[in-house]
Amino acid sequence: MKMKKSVFITGADRGLGLAFVKVFLQEDYHVFAGQFMPDWQELSELKSHYREELDIVSLDVTNQESVDAASNFVKDKDGQLDILINNAALFQDRSEDIFGELHFDDMKKIYDTNVLGPLRISHSLAPLLLKGDGKMLVNISSEAGSISDAYRKQEYGYCMSKAALNMQGKILQNHLQEYGIKVLSIHPGYVKSYMLGTFNHEATIDAMESAMGIVKQILASPSVEEHMYIDYQGNKLNW
Repeated sequence: MKMKKSVFITGADRGLGLAFVKVFLQEDYHVFAGQFMPDWQELSELKSHYREELDIVSLDVTNQESVDAASNFVKDKDGQLDILINNAALFQDRSEDIFGELHFDDMKKIYDTNVLGPLRISHSLAPLLLKGDGKMLVNISSEAGSISDAYRKQEYGYCMSKAALNMQGKILQNHLQEYGIKVLSIHPGYVKSYMLGTFNHEATIDAMESAMGIVKQILASPSVEEHMYIDYQGNKLNW
């Protein structure tokens, strides 16, 4: 019997990450959901309905031992992976403009989570992507990472982290194209989520709408030659 296709999603506790879990379960995938906040109950509630299809994996993307343990769990359970979605991210950017206060400790945490976190995950799970059929590596980026279209006068840590994540994705694509792995850097839109710490009701798009749009782009299986920096509707973004 053919094994279900599989996806690993980081930062799956709530918001966009949880929406990804729901959409891929609806698409009949075996979902590995990276959990950072075990006190947040929605993943556990989903697990009660999808006992075989959903595996909740403890994951701190800033901790190499945690990343390796998660990778080994997937390897032991499935032995391969079709899609990897690096979704876990921090905003926590209290820094003001250049004449105001800059919180460098915050920026270090943002960089460790938003840039080095995905690289740790991709480094650990790329060998499993080679064995899967889907061969998709997706970094959830942001329009804030575009240098051409930058308009902000502050938020240094977050914007720089997403620009660095875009560079990471490009380097990965340069290398992984010879193995047939497609890399995408996707802006999810201004999502109603907990990215700012509390739920952002002022955002313009629901997490499920964003997740469904992104999954549509992923399942369209774009070729390695196609533009890799896009939004959740498939529109090309400028580097």
